[in-house]
Amino acid sequence: MGKHPIEVELVNRIIDLRKRGHSIPEMHRLLRVSKSTLSRYIKGVEILPEYKERWLERRNASKIISEKTWEVAREQALLLVERISERELKLLGATLYWAEGAKRQFNFINSDPQMIKLFLLVLLNAFKVRKSNIKISIRLFEDISSEEALNFWSEITGFKLDENTEINVVKGKKQGKLPYGMCRVRVKRGGLLLKTLSAINKRVIDVAIGTFPVKQSRKFNNG
Repeated sequence: MGKHPIEVELVNRIIDLRKRGHSIPEMHRLLRVSKSTLSRYIKGVEILPEYKERWLERRNASKIISEKTWEVAREQALLLVERISERELKLLGATLYWAEGAKRQFNFINSDPQMIKLFLLVLLNAFKVRKSNIKISIRLFEDISSEEALNFWSEITGFKLDENTEINVVKGKKQGKLPYGMCRVRVKRGGLLLKTLSAINKRVIDVAIGTFPVKQSRKFNNG
């Protein structure tokens, strides 16, 4: 679908706000226009000198607030996760597979290198899958260098990927988040493991619902 143009008056309002140092979140709240649309119309718009200092101050303030919230989040994470047991690693692996794995055969694919690295760690250390039973392949768009992708995923996975590695080339150009394509992890004769992960997830659902039953939503009384 093409991009729908907006009214000239609204475009002028967007440009005027930007010239006066308003950020995209501020304009989004004021005008109820999507952030992607705002980004398109403020491209190349210079902030007026008299509003430049205000804009820089607000931008720096936003960065400071963001970093403070990250500090709180990291502290909470440290309190929650001190170490991970093999049991917890299995539960984590099952959840990952539930989100990103195929249902009929053992096939896990993702573009996030950290997710791929973690899932391989789960397979090798928690479920004791032999490295020789794991097969790595990659999926690339036409404009991605296969050599660069192979080198990248070799470093991430710890598997030697070369010209003999299976590469599935997809028509089209790469997305912003897929600079090295997607990595697929397969387990040979992984039927039992696939059923085990599925059973773990089913058990987690049953236990969670039994422990924390879903409550009926209550209507707010505004009277």
